Amino acid sequence: MPAGREKKNDRLGQVQFLTVAEVADIMRVSKMTVYRLVHSGELPAVRVGRSFRVPENEVHAYLENAYYSAG
Repeated sequence: MPAGREKKNDRLGQVQFLTVAEVADIMRVSKMTVYRLVHSGELPAVRVGRSFRVPENEVHAYLENAYYSAG
């Protein structure tokens, strides 16, 4: 196996994927809201068959970037 491919497989092996329902629970929103974020490209996801899986680190990154100051 080429060295570049091994590195890519190592990274993918460390990624935790969440279902849309799990993401909705974490974010305290509906599954439809998560689907909208995925389809708009705001939340990266991988399509597996007819389902989507969202990398856990992308959920946390999205939430960190969603903070804003009111006032």
